[in-house]
Amino acid sequence: MKVLVLTKNQAEQIEREGAAAYPNECCGIFIGRDEGDRRIVERLKPAGNAFEEGEKYHRFSISPAELMEADKEAGAAGKLVLGFYHSHPDHPARPSEYDRQHGWPFYSYLIVAIAKGEAKLMTSWVLNEVSEQFEEQLIERGLT
Repeated sequence: MKVLVLTKNQAEQIEREGAAAYPNECCGIFIGRDEGDRRIVERLKPAGNAFEEGEKYHRFSISPAELMEADKEAGAAGKLVLGFYHSHPDHPARPSEYDRQHGWPFYSYLIVAIAKGEAKLMTSWVLNEVSEQFEEQLIERGLT
């Protein structure tokens, strides 16, 4: 499994977005490239949480239109949509059963735990196509 590579600034941006969205979930899209055993995030594309209003505290959804736009932008730049990030307000940074049921193989799923409005642990996961279970993905944080 490839290592997910984020800059320090990208990781901090995800933490800020998660804290700002609290008590709801934030979400966004990774755009970048796969290079050898590394999945390099070059750009974050914050997305609106399109889930129904009363459920945003424990669910996220990126609209098909936003995902298609991100895919077009990535393709035009010779890049890929590598995955997604979202927050778990007052819950651990591990995929829920809902996340597993709605996840797709290939993509990285980064989760940042937000406890009482403050970013805590950040983890990333990839859905195994055979076992249909998430496997934890290492995160490498760069300096900038």
